[in-house]
Formats: sequence, C-alpha cells, structure tokens
Amino acid sequence: MLKSEDRKLLLAIARESIAHALTGERRGRKLGAVTESAFEPAGPLGVPSGAFVTIRIGHDLRGCIGYIASDLPLARVVEDVAAKAATEDPRFPPMTQSELARATVEISILSPLKKVEDVSEIRPGEDGLVIELGGYRGLLLPQVATEYGWDRETFLAHTARKAGLPPGAWRDPDAVLYRFSAEIIEEEES
Repeated sequence: MLKSEDRKLLLAIARESIAHALTGERRGRKLGAVTESAFEPAGPLGVPSGAFVTIRIGHDLRGCIGYIASDLPLARVVEDVAAKAATEDPRFPPMTQSELARATVEISILSPLKKVEDVSEIRPGEDGLVIELGGYRGLLLPQVATEYGWDRETFLAHTARKAGLPPGAWRDPDAVLYRFSAEIIEEEES
C-alpha cells in the first residue's frame, strides 16, 4: 500500500501527462511540482510494476490503457499509460482539452499475475483476470466486476469477450487464466 504522498504524486503525474499529451507538448517536462531533470522515481514509485490508468467523464469510461507488467519504474509507467489512455484507446477518439477539466483519473497498480488452477480461486471484486487462448489475450481489472455486480462466471465470460473470444472460451482446456490484485488510486469526482 502506497503512502498518501506517493498516491497524490502518481495522480499528479497522470494528470500532467494527459495535459501534455493533449497540448502536444513533450510529456515529462514537469511531474507534479518536480521538473523531469530532478525527478528520479525512488522508493515504491521507482519499483518496476504494471499499471493501468482509467479516465472517466462522470460515470462514463473515456479511456483505459495499461501494462500488465513492466521493467520501467511505476512512476514512468503511469506517466506513459496516462497519455495513451487519453489519446490512443482505440474505443474512443482522442480526448480534448475541454474534457480534461471534467475528467477523473484512476490508477490501478497491478500485483504479479498468478496462474489460476481452479476457477473457484477467483474472487470477483478482489481479483482482476487475464485470459489467453489461441493468440488472444484479454484483461479486466478487479473493480469492473464490482462496478457491474458480476458473479464469477459472468466475470469470466466478459474477460473472454474482452479478448475477442466467445463468452464460454474460459472453459476451453487450452485457455490459460491468471488472476491479480490491484491497488486503486482515484481522484475525487469533479
């Protein structure tokens, strides 16, 4: 669990990265109140980690991109995926500057993946899921099951669909499932 000041800094990094991406400025020029040249991620922000950044306007999803794992420090991963969530999520056109003022940012810091041996291990709302089958891969964050009130089988079916597979693909003997937890950091809604 990150300290309050680390959580606030990650949110500032994400928001500034989004702002820089929307104006076309070089990302990373300023991180929070710290210039790039002086900012070297330390402590937990310097540890390599996977993370996702989710952007919402009101309750509507506006972008979500991340890395399951990374060799980069957590702060750099958040900086990178925040800009991509705002400008490169293929489900949405790039965000506009006017949307940024109404947007809220959520960061999910992922634990390492654990292979699922039995689907009874999966705890909807606590675990995120990854499915791999036949070159397809899909991921849903833990909070998605809670948001929609899904039970285990519904969560599995939607994870398969996210991968571009039929809903029952998780039952295929060749399907590989992983679970993970996430520390979630979110801004207050505007």
